[in-house]
Amino acid sequence: MIFKDTWVFLLIPVVILYAYFVKKKNILSGIRFSSGELVKDSKITLKLLFAKNLFYLRVVAIILFILALARPRVPLEETKIQMEGIDIVLAIDCSGSMLAEDFKIDRKRRSRFEVVKKVVEDFIRERKSDKIGIIAFAARAYTVCPLTLDYDWLIKNLERVKIGAIEDGTAIGSAIGSSLNRLKDTVAKSKVVILLTDGINNAGKVAPQTAAEAAKALGIKIYTIGVGTKGLASYPVKGLWGEKVYQKVKIEIDEDVLKQIAEITEGYYFRATSTETLREIYDQIDALEKTTVEESGFQEYKELFAKFLILALILLMLEIVLSNTILRKLP
Repeated sequence: MIFKDTWVFLLIPVVILYAYFVKKKNILSGIRFSSGELVKDSKITLKLLFAKNLFYLRVVAIILFILALARPRVPLEETKIQMEGIDIVLAIDCSGSMLAEDFKIDRKRRSRFEVVKKVVEDFIRERKSDKIGIIAFAARAYTVCPLTLDYDWLIKNLERVKIGAIEDGTAIGSAIGSSLNRLKDTVAKSKVVILLTDGINNAGKVAPQTAAEAAKALGIKIYTIGVGTKGLASYPVKGLWGEKVYQKVKIEIDEDVLKQIAEITEGYYFRATSTETLREIYDQIDALEKTTVEESGFQEYKELFAKFLILALILLMLEIVLSNTILRKLP
């Protein structure tokens, strides 16, 4: 058993001094007899003994109150906290080709970009203790949100990402470079980039393979996802009267480069051709990147102050009852 607030014990000497002076006063007070012969045959009964020392019940009760105030407790088994020690950057392609509507949500046609944002949001909500950041890229890459544990703020920033905010193109190397800048100085044991694109690297000054080699040197793993149906995709355009019509266009994905990036960094390449497969891919990555780290948590205690408090109240009530009944003193 240990006490949380041991400074309270400073009150105990005060109580002992109080008891000493009260007892001394009681010894000096009483009835004086002219001769000891009058009381020499009087025997000290058990009742008289209790009556003379009844005051100690109050002293013990006060000390028990002080002990209760000091928070006595017994330590239980140390709690263990399971933490996820991973830093993740989500690099999302927001080039014009991501407007192709070859995916569906609830049986309704949706653009690749809409579906990706929805699936990424679900992925973020599934994580627990990982820092996550977002990079958006087209012809250039920019940071949407730095690494954070505030997932609500992260999702709000994701919602603000729009196609057309930067010039069109696909700078995969730049996207990887920007992701590495966010991860290189962090202290996490595991660092991951999840790069999603539907195109071929055609912009930026950094080659994707060169960026992948840099990631390997930093110990950062890259998962690459090629998103989009194979063959022709339905792409929305304005018709003669301003209405939305669809054209069949061929949007190529450089799968060889994406596979090389993943292979260099010991990651994996995935191909998503529907909303369901895209969700499955993020679920697979979620399962792969769960490096559990067990850390010592807080010490849990069983509080005992109530027992001391109850015992103190019992002794105090006993002292009051006895002093006013069978051990009552005559004035």
